[in-house]
Amino acid sequence: MPKMKTKSGVKKRFSMTATGKLKHGVAGKRHRLISHNSKYIRQNRGTELLSEADTPRVKLWAPYGLK
Repeated sequence: MPKMKTKSGVKKRFSMTATGKLKHGVAGKRHRLISHNSKYIRQNRGTELLSEADTPRVKLWAPYGLK
């Protein structure tokens, strides 16, 4: 059997923690930030963990895990 391919978007957008949870960047941080207040920008800094409901679907797209 040939190897299964990992979705290219998943490689770029997600990384896995040591416990198997998925980290992702926060949406809404690229442009038009002047319309957001400082609290919004500050709280969405860095990365977040993907929700438990979405994690199994994303893991199917990366059959051999992520870095």
